[in-house]
Amino acid sequence: MLKSNQPQPTKSNNPITIVDVANFLGVSISTVSRALNNKSDINQKTKDAIIQAAIDLDYKPNFLAQSLNKGSTHTIGVIVPDVGHPFFASVLAGIQQVANNTGYRIIVCHSNESYRIEVLNTETLMACRVDGILISHSKETTEFDHIKKITEKGIPVVQYDRVNSELNTSNIIHQDFKGAFNLVEHLISQGCRRIGVMSGPKEMQICKTRIEGYKAALQKHGIEINNDYIVHSNISYGEGEQILNYFIGLENPPDGIFAIVNRNAIEMMKAAKEKGIKIPDELAFAGFGDDILAQYFEPPLTVYNHFPTRIGEIAIRMLIENINNKSNFNPYSKIVEGELIIRKSSLKKGSCL
Repeated sequence: MLKSNQPQPTKSNNPITIVDVANFLGVSISTVSRALNNKSDINQKTKDAIIQAAIDLDYKPNFLAQSLNKGSTHTIGVIVPDVGHPFFASVLAGIQQVANNTGYRIIVCHSNESYRIEVLNTETLMACRVDGILISHSKETTEFDHIKKITEKGIPVVQYDRVNSELNTSNIIHQDFKGAFNLVEHLISQGCRRIGVMSGPKEMQICKTRIEGYKAALQKHGIEINNDYIVHSNISYGEGEQILNYFIGLENPPDGIFAIVNRNAIEMMKAAKEKGIKIPDELAFAGFGDDILAQYFEPPLTVYNHFPTRIGEIAIRMLIENINNKSNFNPYSKIVEGELIIRKSSLKKGSCL
């Protein structure tokens, strides 16, 4: 029997629980639970009164506790190495869109390109009892025991972009070799014969693969590989101008530059324009990855678009597939095809789009 003439509920500084709602109305906890879960075996008048009381008391369900009772939190952890980078922002957009459509919540952790923080991120997500983890590794990460510990516990993991192929996980990868090859071959088609490359850390797999694509394009066209034209970096903001100064200071400076990451190409282009270097006729540029800045910088940058939003969408769908089929799921890799987009930064006089 519901209590009548209840006083106006007062808000508490502590979270309101289902017990508080039951006590306020003088009914059992199970009755409140059935009403809030829209069960049919409860009087409609009682159900309406309980729902109204829950609203008045500002009761918010503890979704984590509810999910744990069902053996799942319906939460996915995402580890991002550089949340400020347009590529990873677009990946997150793809992940969030699919999460919204499938009823999953996501917890985003930022490793800030630090191996130590990446390990802490995994520990935090495990403590939050996530159902699975999406991860792209930091520039510093060369040891992967923290991921092995997760997979050994039966928690699904999907690696995206920066992956380690020795881990027993599903992976989303893009066409690093093909993209680099196509960009460099395009520069060659524009008459470039001395092509410099601004790469990232030597140990990072995507950098190794893109360098292989760069070298393969040169070899195909009979151009000798000159190690003076291969520069490794931390692919951080501010390094572009420094590396451009190195290139133009060589006895035979490059007539084309391929940047492993497009934002570094734009940094170098900005510095080149300030020095009065004519782009692309004196120095052509191409970069891996597309975004708004690459499109609207003047001149617009030639890129290989690896479709980061699509990568995020596919990665989370793959993870959900793994979560739903743990017992008979076999990890696999999926390649996301990219596209060469030719713009004015690489088109010599007499060429056309």
